[in-house]
Amino acid sequence: MTFHGLTWDHPRGCNALLAAADRVNAGRSTPLIEWHIQPLEGFESAPIADLAARYDLLVLDHPHIGEAVAEDCLTPLNTLFSQGQCDEWAAGTIGPAFASYVWQGNSWALPLDVATQVMALRPKHARPQTWEQIDRIATDGGVAQSLAGPHAILTLMSMVAGTGASVGAKRFLEPEQAAIMLQRMHRLYALRPKGSERLNPIGLLDAMASDTAISLIPLVFGYVNYMRPARGQLPVAFADSIRAATGAGGVLGGTGIAITTRATPTDSLLAHLVELMSADTQCRFIPRHDGQPSARAAWTDAQVNDAWGGFYAATRDTAETALLRPRFDGYVAFQTAAAAVVRDALDTREDVQKTLQKIETLWSDAHAPARPS
Repeated sequence: MTFHGLTWDHPRGCNALLAAADRVNAGRSTPLIEWHIQPLEGFESAPIADLAARYDLLVLDHPHIGEAVAEDCLTPLNTLFSQGQCDEWAAGTIGPAFASYVWQGNSWALPLDVATQVMALRPKHARPQTWEQIDRIATDGGVAQSLAGPHAILTLMSMVAGTGASVGAKRFLEPEQAAIMLQRMHRLYALRPKGSERLNPIGLLDAMASDTAISLIPLVFGYVNYMRPARGQLPVAFADSIRAATGAGGVLGGTGIAITTRATPTDSLLAHLVELMSADTQCRFIPRHDGQPSARAAWTDAQVNDAWGGFYAATRDTAETALLRPRFDGYVAFQTAAAAVVRDALDTREDVQKTLQKIETLWSDAHAPARPS
C-alpha cells in the first residue's frame, strides 16, 4: 500500500522528504510513500483534524499537538516504537526538539527539522550583543522585525524569555519585562524598512537577500538555505539570539512527522521513519537535500558546518536553549489573536499596558474552552 503524507512547500520542508521517498520507493511495484505539498500558512490555518482525515502522515509544528490530541487524530508513536528507541531519539535531538512533541505522557511526532528564532545579519557585520546596541543600529535604518502571521507575538515571547522572565505561566508574560520589550518593539517599528512588517520569515529573508534595505533582523526563524545565496543574491548570515545567562533562546519552531489515526502503519513505513532519524540521514542526507536536521550530531558536525557556512555552530546555543511554546488545545487560536493585537498596537502606537492587558485577557480566555487532551 502507499502512504500519503503532507508537508510544506519550501526546499527545507520538502526536498529531503521527497528525495528519501524516491530512495525508499525505488524498485517497489507500489510506492511506499508519496508526499503532497501545501503552503506553510496552510498548516497555520487549516484544522488539524481535517488534514489528518486526508493524509496518513503530517508534518506539523509542536503547538498543534494539543489540538490534535483533543481531536484524537494522531497515533502515539511510543505505541509503535520501543521506549528504548524513543529515549535514544530524545537524547540525540538538539534542545527541546523531541520534548516538544511529548504531550500527556505520549510522543506524537518525530522531530525531523529544527528551527528557532535567531538573528539574521550581514556576514561582514559584528553580531550585536545587547538590545541597546540594536536600538542604536536601528537609528540608521535597516532593522526589521518578524511580525506577519503569528510572528509578532512570537517575537515578543522570544524577547521576554531571553531576559530570563517566564512566558506561558499563569500570566502569559511577566509584566515588567514584557513592557520593556514591547516598548522596544514600538521603537524598532517606527524605524523599520517600510513594508517589512507585512513579510513572513521567508519573505523577510528573501528581501534581505535581494537588496540592502534590510540589514538586520533581531529575531526570525533561521533558514540554512540562505547560507548559499543564489546567483545575484546577497549573503545572509545567522547568529544566536540575544539572551541573558538565565534566559531562553528564541522560540522553537521546526517540524515533526506524525502518523494519523487513519493510517495502519506497516513495518516498512516504521523502518523508513527510523531511517529518517538515523545519524547518517540526519548528518549527511538531509543537509545535502536542503533540510535542517534535528540531531545534535548534525549541528556539531564539522563537515555539515563547513558545507553550510557555519550556520549550525553560529546558532547552536539558541537551539539548545530554545523556548518551548504551550501546546494545549486552544493555544494556536490564542497565538493568532495575540499576534494581531501586537501588530495593531504597533501600527496605532497603543499604550503598552493596554496592549499587554489585551494579551492577558486572550490568554485567560484561551484556557476556558480548552478540551481535555
